[in-house]
Order: sequence, then structure tokens, then C-alpha cells
Amino acid sequence: MRAARLIKMVLLLQSRPSMTAAELASELEVSERTVTRDAQALSEAGVPVYADRGRIGGYRLVGGYRTRLTGLARGEAEALFLSGVPGALREMGLEDTASAARLKVSAALLPSLRDASRTAAQRFHLDAPNWFREPTTPELLPAVADAVWDDRRITARYRRGEDEVERELEPYGLVLKAGVWYLCARVAERGAFRVYRIDRFTAVEAGGERFERAADFELPAFWEERAEQFSRSILRAEVVVRLSAEGVRRLPHVVDPPAAREALGRAGEPDGGGWVRVTLPVESEEVAFTQLTALGAEVEVLEPGGLRERFAAEAARLAEVYGRR
Repeated sequence: MRAARLIKMVLLLQSRPSMTAAELASELEVSERTVTRDAQALSEAGVPVYADRGRIGGYRLVGGYRTRLTGLARGEAEALFLSGVPGALREMGLEDTASAARLKVSAALLPSLRDASRTAAQRFHLDAPNWFREPTTPELLPAVADAVWDDRRITARYRRGEDEVERELEPYGLVLKAGVWYLCARVAERGAFRVYRIDRFTAVEAGGERFERAADFELPAFWEERAEQFSRSILRAEVVVRLSAEGVRRLPHVVDPPAAREALGRAGEPDGGGWVRVTLPVESEEVAFTQLTALGAEVEVLEPGGLRERFAAEAARLAEVYGRR
């Protein structure tokens, strides 16, 4: 425990010109007295930790001291090599840069840990695209990725329906969702954040002007919020159904999972036969027919009447097909 703390202390001091005892105590989650003892232990071990006295004093490393990454455990080293997604890096044009970085980290590791990249790759692999979909890399993705890294404004043309629209964008971040690349960006002239599919861009030109990122923007939180909004926005209709216990179990696997959870959460108690009446948000009656057909006899559509009639007709047709000798 203490060895790990000492290593972290050295790495903290490497990353900053100096740190007060209070700052180190906060980062290491120990008392200032413990920081003093740890600094003394490092000095006795040959690490040149120097303490500046006074009100604005603190601890610093002298002589340009740098430590090798000998404090990494095998699990930590393997996790480090898992931090990159090779396919995504390749599509963004960053494969060579990432490869060089991994080589530098490998060279700094203890000899016993230098096979961490190989052992991690043997055990974990991320395959982002959906099944039965041929992944394609948007041609303009590397240009957009460069602008994201440099905080550089871009002028982008993209397809919106039958038209093409041009916008000046501040590219904040990229998201890879089920094999599809999205750009989260702020529209320069409006100040509003939008999400764009990269494969709908027809032209991207990066200017020389950089933008200042909003300090409170967090990409994961922004994407989660927009993804939920999109999921809800397409559920414009409702159907009323009865579900067996098996139908309740399988419902989240055939319709939008949040919609299923919400509908089941509002459902009443099962009837005497174990069936539950549920009001389910759906995209349309056509989509509902396709999705609920997968439940077979575990679902009975009650409303709307047109959809119930369609299920009845389909059931009759199936009975005719399977009734033939």
C-alpha cells in the first residue's frame, strides 16, 4: 500500500513544478504528516525530493529527475494497453501515433511486463459494429478527428433529406455508436450543440481559427442525454397489449429497452392466468407489428383495432400454412 503511494507521489511531483503538503495530502488521501514521512522516505531511497519552507513552499523534484514506469503492476500495464480501440484509432488516422506511444510505454516498463500488450490483446477485443452490418469508414472522418484534437473550427456541408446544408461548427467530440461515427459539435453562429452523422458529411474544411471549449462540457454526459432524447422522440405512438410471463421477460429484447422498462413499470398486477396488460410506446404501428411478431403467442394486441386485426389475419395465415399436409 505504501509503495504504491510513494510511486504516485513521485509521479505527481513529476507532473508539476511543485506541490504543497496539503495538495499532496489531498491527492494521496493521507494526512500532511504522512506526506512529510513519505517525502523523507523517498529522499533516503535516493529520489531527490526537496522541501521549500515558508508560506508558499512545497515539495519538488530537483535535477530534472524522472522515474521509469517501474511501479506498474501487470494488471495495470495490461489495462493501459486496453485503453485504445485499434479499429477506431485506425479509422481516425491515429494508428501510427498510438503505435509509437505504445512502444514508448513498453520501453519504459520492467522487462517482466513488456509482454503486457500481447497478453491484453489475447484476452480482450472490441468489435463495435452490429451483427449483419458491413462497417464502413466515413471518408471525411480523419479530417474531422484532426479538428477535434486541435479545437479547430470547421466548415462542413452535410446531407439533410434531399438538400445540402453548410454550417460552421466547433467540433467537441466523436462518438462511435454501433459502428456509426457521430460528431458532437456546437453550431458557431447559434451556440447550440448538435449531433451529426459523419457519413452524411459531403465536405469538411478546417480553418485556422481555434475555439475555446466550454469548461462544463462533458462528452459522455452529453451523449447519454441526447441518445435518450432521440430514443424517446421516435416513440410517437402507443399500443395496448397483454403479455404472458414469458412475454414480459422477452419484451425488452424485441422493443426499445427503456420503453419496455417504462411500460412494464406502469403495468398493473397479473390476472388469474398470469397475463399483464401493458401500454407500450412504439415508433409506429408498422414497427410495432414487426417487433411484437417476434413474441408469437406470448402477446395479444388489444389496441389499436387495426393492428389487432392485422395480427389476427397473420395468425390465420400462419394457421393455414402450418395446417397443410
